[in-house]
Amino acid sequence: MTVEPMRVVVATSNAGKVAEIQDALQDLGWELLALNDPRLPRLMLPEETGSTYEENAALKACAVTAQTGLVALADDSGLEVAALSGAPGVYSARYGNVGSDTERNLYLLEQMRGKTERAAKFISVLLLSYPDGHLETYRGEVQGELLQGPRGQNGFGYDPLFLLPDGRSMAELSVQEKRAISHRGRALDALKAAHAHGLPGREVSRLE
Repeated sequence: MTVEPMRVVVATSNAGKVAEIQDALQDLGWELLALNDPRLPRLMLPEETGSTYEENAALKACAVTAQTGLVALADDSGLEVAALSGAPGVYSARYGNVGSDTERNLYLLEQMRGKTERAAKFISVLLLSYPDGHLETYRGEVQGELLQGPRGQNGFGYDPLFLLPDGRSMAELSVQEKRAISHRGRALDALKAAHAHGLPGREVSRLE
């Protein structure tokens, strides 16, 4: 008997994240659907009002599950800068109330003007929401420093400003290299390990 692959909606409108997730999880055999897949209804993502990455990821994934009746996978990630007391954190995608990655990077550099402490870290939380109400979370982090200016043409978001221990910016990595060491890559690896032999056990917490 043929087993149908699990259909999972990737609950993000960020095309870069969708491509990264689809590439990383292809070995699981899931059918990963983007939000704009023509087989799905017109989907709306809620405002990210959570105070943690886990809460924001749950808001997005649960909203998509409620609208489709399918498993949904959401990511919430952010950049935390030591000299800015952990900002922008969960507000990374909305930092400075500007409209583009380039503008956000420029705004961040302005906030860092004159600061010698450059330590920073990227954090990613992946959350799977099931129609029966169960949730699974997977977290990944990567440590680094902020550059004085952008470097590299790859990646998205704050990647051009994030200096890795090997001396390259996150935006100077290939897709495969980034997958191997990035915060989202590490969260994806944790998810893959948990699902390597099918659905994991149900010893997971529920967010109310």
